[in-house]
Amino acid sequence: MSVNVRRVVTGHDPEGKPVVFIDDQGLHTSSWRPHMVQQQLWTTQDLPVELCEDGRDNGGRKFDGTTIPGGSVFKVVEFGPGVTPRSHQTDSIDYAVVMSGSIEMEMGDEVVVKLSAGDTLVQRGTVHNWVNRGEEPCVIAFVLISSTGNTAFG
Repeated sequence: MSVNVRRVVTGHDPEGKPVVFIDDQGLHTSSWRPHMVQQQLWTTQDLPVELCEDGRDNGGRKFDGTTIPGGSVFKVVEFGPGVTPRSHQTDSIDYAVVMSGSIEMEMGDEVVVKLSAGDTLVQRGTVHNWVNRGEEPCVIAFVLISSTGNTAFG
């Protein structure tokens, strides 16, 4: 399993003209459970976001965890067949787009939602688990934006 997404990051030069600061591929990958790998594409520490124009890779940092309090995370995750279960809840509003494959999102004992390539999801702090019962990996792009509100699960 591997995620190898191309990342293009734009900005402005000192004269205010648009430029490409970063054009790379396959960096900032990690895995913390069997049959799952993720690539961190960009993170921010604050909302609203302050745009930094110095050309450094300020947002591609690797970090441990799912969300950044007061910030945002953009990542792509590949869930292979048989991915190890992990019920969890994020302190964020999560936007997801299934890029390929299919997956089931379990929410407690009674709710199961099957998502396939092209489907979208807005996850609003609910307890969930990703289960891939298929034969192909499922790749999902996520944007997680820090939120305030109730969390019923630790």
